[in-house]
Amino acid sequence: MPIGRLSIAPLLFLSIAASNTTPALADTIVNKSITYFSVGGRTAEELDKALSEHGPMMNSTGTRHPGATKIKFGGTVTYVKHGKRCAVGSAKVTLNTKLILPRWKNRRKASRDLALVWDTLASDIKRHEERHAEIARNHARKLEKDFLALKPEADCERMQARVARLSETAIQDHDRDQARFDRREAANFDRRMVRLLQYRLDTMTKR
Repeated sequence: MPIGRLSIAPLLFLSIAASNTTPALADTIVNKSITYFSVGGRTAEELDKALSEHGPMMNSTGTRHPGATKIKFGGTVTYVKHGKRCAVGSAKVTLNTKLILPRWKNRRKASRDLALVWDTLASDIKRHEERHAEIARNHARKLEKDFLALKPEADCERMQARVARLSETAIQDHDRDQARFDRREAANFDRRMVRLLQYRLDTMTKR
């Protein structure tokens, strides 16, 4: 079954504050939360159906998926005067990620084989969504550095326009990286699950 990501259109909102101070400062603020949705079922077919019916909806495709990561960027940039020129004084990017993961309410009563399959799948879903959050964190931190690396402009209106262009490009790069990761994961899903299941079986037999 596919593993997907629910993407809230991430936009970086920038506020301007006039300042005469000179230090260029960055301070990434990252918040991550995890929520769960319940699924029922006593067979693999029932679990697959429950995930398809109750998983988070992806706005981009209109379909539900076994897991999702909601991503939202925000932040502020301030500007300082360098003589007659305007430069970035400080940059603070905020990132909120919300992982949405499945929880099987019949897990304790499951057969050994079905429990093994579920535990393997649930673990892979969580790893997948954690990676989406990590990709977003990397882009948020890079964006702050790129803001501070901008060279001064003749006035703050031009500086603001450069910051806006940079933020738009950064979000596009972020979305491409996330989509690339999803494509790679989908292409390798079957092989990965077989390998993970075999590893868990081998570990259990050695105990």
